[in-house]
Amino acid sequence: MPKPRTQFLCNQCGGVHSKWFGKCPDCGAWNSLDAYRPPAADARAESRAAAMGGGEAGGDAEAVAIGEIDEAATPRLSSGIGEFDRVLGGGIVPGSVVLVGGEPGIGKSTLLLQVANAIAGSGAKVMYISSEESARQTALRAGRLGVKGSDLLVLAQTNVERIVHQIARHQPAVAIVDSIQMIYKPALAAAPGSVTQLRDCCMDLVYLAKASGTAIILVGHVTKAGTLAGPKLIEHIVDTVAYFEGDRFHAHRIVRCVKNRFGGTYEVGLFEMTGQGLAEVTDPGKLFIEQYGPGGQPSGSVITAAMQGSRVLLVEVQALTASSVIGAARRKTSGVSADRVAMIIAVLEKRAEMRLAADDVFVNIAGGVKTPEPAIDLAIALAIASAHQNRPLPPGTMAVGELGLGGEIRTVPQLETRLREASRLGAAHAIVPPIGHIPKLKGMALHEVRRLSQALANL
Repeated sequence: MPKPRTQFLCNQCGGVHSKWFGKCPDCGAWNSLDAYRPPAADARAESRAAAMGGGEAGGDAEAVAIGEIDEAATPRLSSGIGEFDRVLGGGIVPGSVVLVGGEPGIGKSTLLLQVANAIAGSGAKVMYISSEESARQTALRAGRLGVKGSDLLVLAQTNVERIVHQIARHQPAVAIVDSIQMIYKPALAAAPGSVTQLRDCCMDLVYLAKASGTAIILVGHVTKAGTLAGPKLIEHIVDTVAYFEGDRFHAHRIVRCVKNRFGGTYEVGLFEMTGQGLAEVTDPGKLFIEQYGPGGQPSGSVITAAMQGSRVLLVEVQALTASSVIGAARRKTSGVSADRVAMIIAVLEKRAEMRLAADDVFVNIAGGVKTPEPAIDLAIALAIASAHQNRPLPPGTMAVGELGLGGEIRTVPQLETRLREASRLGAAHAIVPPIGHIPKLKGMALHEVRRLSQALANL
C-alpha cells in the first residue's frame, strides 16, 4: 500500500493543496497552510464504518422520491428552553449536529448544561461529554445550577473512539461534547485541537449522528477575531452554527444563528446571566436602554430600533467627540462596524459641513450589543453630531434610517414593526425616512426626513 502523501490544509477555508504556499490560493490568507497527512483510504473507511455502526454509509441505500419521505417521522425535540429552541428553528432535529461557539466565560457550558437538564427532565436520555473537566468538576458546576437527574449521563473523555462507543452503547437522544478542540483520535499523530484532529474527529461524530439519530451539540473555541477556531470545513459539515455574543462584563447574552439547515438564520435568543445560570428574556423591552433622570438623555445619545431576528430591540447609540492631542485622530467603535462609522463621519463632513477631521470619535452601542445592520446609520450620525455640538435630542426621540453617501435618508425593512415596538415602549418622537403608507401611531409623532440636513435640524 502506498504511503500517504503529505498535503497542506488551510486553517481558514479548509482548502487542501499538494504543496505549501505562503498565501492560500483559495481564500488569500497568509501563512495559513499546515502540514496534513490524511489516513489511508481503508483506514478512513474502517473509521467511518465504526462510527456508523456497520458498513459504509449509504452503501446499500436506494434512491427514493422526495415526496415519499415523511417529514413527520422525525419530530423535533424541545430543548426545554424556549429561546434556544427559537435559535434552532423550533427545536433539536434528531440526527443533527449543532456547533456552538463564543468567548471564554460567556456561558456556553452553562447554557448547554441547563439544556441537558431540561431534556433529561422530559424523559429523554442525555449524555454530557466533558473533555475539559473531570466528572467530579462537572458535578460541582451542575450542583450550582441545580442540575440533577438519572437520565443525564456525564462522561469525562477525550478519546473520540471511546466517545463514539459510549454513545452507541447508551443511545442518548442528545449528546453534548464540550469541547471539540480537546478530543483526539489515537490513530493520528497530531496534537488535539490541530487541523488534522478537528477535521477527523468532527467527521466521525457527524457520521455517528446521521446513522444513529442522536443529536450532537459541539462546543467550539473562538479565535481573537471572534470566529470559530479551526478550518472553515467544520462549519460546513455541521448542520447548525450558533454564536454567543455579548460582553461578559454585562449580564445580557445573545445567541445568534449563522447557519441552519432546518430553519432560518435570522433568529436570536436573549438570555440574562444570573447566579443560577442563564435566564430567558422573552420580552426585551427596555433591556438595552439606560434610564436617565428628569434631565433627559445627554448629548451624544440616540435611541434606535434594531432588528435582531424577528424581534425588535431598542438600543442606545452613544457617541463622544474630543479634540485629538496626538495629531492623528482616532476612530474607536464598539458594537458597530468601524468602516461604517468612518463612512458616516465622511458624510457628516461633506454634506453637513461638520469639521471632525481633527477630533477623536468614539461610538458605542450600550449593553454590549452588536448591530451590524445599516438601519442604525441615522442614529449614529445624529449621535456624533449631538456630541460634537453638545446638543441633546428632545427627550423620548428615536431615529432609524439608512444613510447614503449623498446625504439622503433611505428606507429600512420592517419599519412599521420597529415603530410599533418603540411606541409600545413610550417613544414620543421618531425621526424616520419618508414612509407615507404606515398609519400614524397613537402617542408618537413621526418626523419624516429626506436629507441628513433635515434630521440635524432636530438638534
